[in-house]
Amino acid sequence: MARLPRLSLAGYPHHVIQRGNNRQAIFSSVADYRFLLELIRQYARDCQVAVHAYVLMSNHFHLLMTPQEGEGLGRMMQGVGRSYVQYFNRQHKRTGTLWEGRYRSTVLQTERYLLQCMAYIDLNPVRAAMVAGPQDYPWSSFAHYTGQRADPLVSPHPLYWELGNTPFAREAAYQSLVQAGVDGSAQQALTDATLRGWALGEPDFVADLQKRTGRRIIKSKAGRPPLAPPKFSE
Repeated sequence: MARLPRLSLAGYPHHVIQRGNNRQAIFSSVADYRFLLELIRQYARDCQVAVHAYVLMSNHFHLLMTPQEGEGLGRMMQGVGRSYVQYFNRQHKRTGTLWEGRYRSTVLQTERYLLQCMAYIDLNPVRAAMVAGPQDYPWSSFAHYTGQRADPLVSPHPLYWELGNTPFAREAAYQSLVQAGVDGSAQQALTDATLRGWALGEPDFVADLQKRTGRRIIKSKAGRPPLAPPKFSE
């Protein structure tokens, strides 16, 4: 079955996952993590993509981003992917592929899923039992949003600014949001939509989004379409 063209729309937040080939590690040193973050920052700037949240795991990474133009996200990810593989292979004296195919992504309904997706991203290391809390993991945007450090890669979404009238209020509200966690159904929805490339949101959002693109954005119903009822002469 032919792959659907990638769903990428200007002005909408996109959740992106890029996995290592065969779940292999994509980092071998602290320098590798730092190099990938710098690549993401440079290409995001050049391609006019705002990075709202990220986490770099041992064998994959997540990004939450809004492109200013539809093609910007694809150009950014292509540049990051190619440049990092060249660096990684040269640095570690290896050849061949590093990624498990192309990156996966979904378009999110902002009001319904953006903050949940940020929490989902920040809680990845906790779910993987790598750390006790997101504050203990150095390779995510959590520290930026909770006032632990300023991260030049991160561009907060306007929805984050609405969490409070002062930096302290926003930081405390976001920390509480992450501590509350993301329920299992939302986790599954975020994962499935991203891996399959379907838009994620309420029916009205999806219907409106479908008008903006000729690409199918939700899964088709299983089975054949129903047959038309037979016509009888009177």
